[in-house]
Amino acid sequence: MTMIWDVIGAPSSAGAHTPGVERAPGALRAAGLLDLLRRGADVDDRGDVSPFRWRPDPARPHGQNAAEVARVAADVAEQVTAAVHRRRLPLVLGGDCTVTMGLVAGHQSAGSPVALVYVDGGPDLYTPQTRPHGNLDAMGLAHMLGLPGTLPEVAAVGDAVPLLTPDRVVVYGDALPPGDHEYDLVAELGISYVPADEVHADPAAAAARARAAAEAAAPAFVVHFDVDVLAFIEAPLADVPEPDGLTLAEAATTLATLVASPRFAGLSVTEINPDHLPDAELLPRFARILAGALSPSKG
Repeated sequence: MTMIWDVIGAPSSAGAHTPGVERAPGALRAAGLLDLLRRGADVDDRGDVSPFRWRPDPARPHGQNAAEVARVAADVAEQVTAAVHRRRLPLVLGGDCTVTMGLVAGHQSAGSPVALVYVDGGPDLYTPQTRPHGNLDAMGLAHMLGLPGTLPEVAAVGDAVPLLTPDRVVVYGDALPPGDHEYDLVAELGISYVPADEVHADPAAAAARARAAAEAAAPAFVVHFDVDVLAFIEAPLADVPEPDGLTLAEAATTLATLVASPRFAGLSVTEINPDHLPDAELLPRFARILAGALSPSKG
């Protein structure tokens, strides 16, 4: 079955620590991602939503650039809704992690509530009360779940508040230590959890478990893929380096398994910082691996 993608660029670092990730959609296009996808898929590049480059926000130090985070997510949601109505799969190229709110909200607005597989170096369950830096890309999932202390204008992106309930979320691929704030929240909320150790042991089985959980939770599911889930020493792509992440091969197996589901309904790729690339070869290599993972046989 041919994959049918609508590519939506979200060149925003509004929720990030510093600038850089707003350049990722253009960098992925320049690295040949769309041309690679077109070898085996129907790809329509829908262009970019209006960009935003991170800047300090002294007026809101605990929820920096909240208005722009909400605006970008709403703009992404509008494009995702249009893709769903066109019976196409949205591929959102971020930008920081908060663009995934638009992926989920767009499906909600299209009348197709989804589950979410959150492939990330951390589950982004902080709130302005627990995140001293105030970067909202560490709080995206918390806002989709409407956790206490989240910002109403950010949590209200989309037609439903909250956008998600914990039973419709699978946290995947991180290495949270017991006792960590987010580790405790995942357990407290009853969120399905597939840790990095399980992926390292058997990536195909780990991805199959995540897929089954997402398929059981809703008629369709989307995937959030933050490149900080990757081991930075192998793939120094991420805005925030993580030392103990997944290999590129483990990530490719994960994505291929999830995308092959008949209930797969879209993907966001986030947090690539082109300033961290060590050479001109890494991003084209990543694009080849990503394109290969996004072109599996459905089943």
